[in-house]
Amino acid sequence: MFRFIHSSDLHLGKPFGRHSEDVRGRLRQARHGALARLAEAARGQGAAMVLLAGDTFDQQTPAPAITRQALNAMAQATDITWVLMPGNHDSLAASELWQTIARDKPANVITALTSAPVDLGGAYLLPAPCTVRNAGRDLTTDMAQPTPEGALRIGLGHGGIFEFGNDMADGPRGTIPPDRAAQAGLDYLALGDWHGQIRVSPNTWYSGTPEPDSFKHAHSGTALSVVLAGAGATPEVTPVRTGEIGWQNLSLDLTPQDNSAALLAAALPALEARRDTLLRVTAQGRLGVQQMQHLRSAIAQAAPDFLSLTQDLDAVLLAHDDTDLEAIDPSGGALRQAADVLSARAQDADLAAADRRVAATALAQLFSFVAGEDA
Repeated sequence: MFRFIHSSDLHLGKPFGRHSEDVRGRLRQARHGALARLAEAARGQGAAMVLLAGDTFDQQTPAPAITRQALNAMAQATDITWVLMPGNHDSLAASELWQTIARDKPANVITALTSAPVDLGGAYLLPAPCTVRNAGRDLTTDMAQPTPEGALRIGLGHGGIFEFGNDMADGPRGTIPPDRAAQAGLDYLALGDWHGQIRVSPNTWYSGTPEPDSFKHAHSGTALSVVLAGAGATPEVTPVRTGEIGWQNLSLDLTPQDNSAALLAAALPALEARRDTLLRVTAQGRLGVQQMQHLRSAIAQAAPDFLSLTQDLDAVLLAHDDTDLEAIDPSGGALRQAADVLSARAQDADLAAADRRVAATALAQLFSFVAGEDA
């Protein structure tokens, strides 16, 4: 029986440039802390090895402190063996990086820099390290090379089975064939590159990142605990939570009759989780003027609870009447005239939907401006 943790895509040193400095600091620290949490996950699952399927580092030339601190964290977990393999972000083209790691790595770190089988003591690893950022070909073909008869065979790869930029429902695409494990006689194929967790087949998995880094993969951050009972046996694969920071999408589908602030309050995460959560609120549908103002106010009031809270309400169309327009400018001046024009355009069926949406958004902003002036 062979037990290990399968993880990938730590992207240590990721800059997170779109966020404030405070948020960037928290996110970078959480990524570094994922190494200790992976070690703890291994111990909790009775494993003594962590396989990292590429993109341990976000860049080919990470700051020296990023590399040193990562190796130090691995060294501190003296009971765990770490296996590092180049991905597309930290490919073999980053020769200086891998030379530094080879020189400074502790005794419990193994680097898989060629396709030669690696004896893990109970199993053989068949790695497919990324040679450059975009190889443009299947690097896993060498996984079919022989190992001692009856030995457990674990493939370690980084790249696409699915075309990650498109709808995965379209089916398997990319350079790695979905049946690579069967073709190469692998007991398990550990893949990286996709930041969400995917079961391709019973013995082929993407682990996903142990610490989420975007709203695209809004999950808690996990690694995979893998148990191989013997050659040819179906792997026992169990997700293990490792994430510290949550990225959450909150989508509201609104109607004019809704109490928008109450809907938001009911959908927000628990208070104790908010400090460690980046929340993105999006909404669609139609909403009355006052309810839109209440929603914006409720979002603003909740924002300080969160590590970060952003909103996108552009898809919400305003349901307004003459009373609302009158409130903008009772004197019938320039503001009222502008509101009338925008209102007409927002409801003009002859205009393209995008143009009607622009007009509705501008009218909503005008309502908000007037409400702010009156407050």
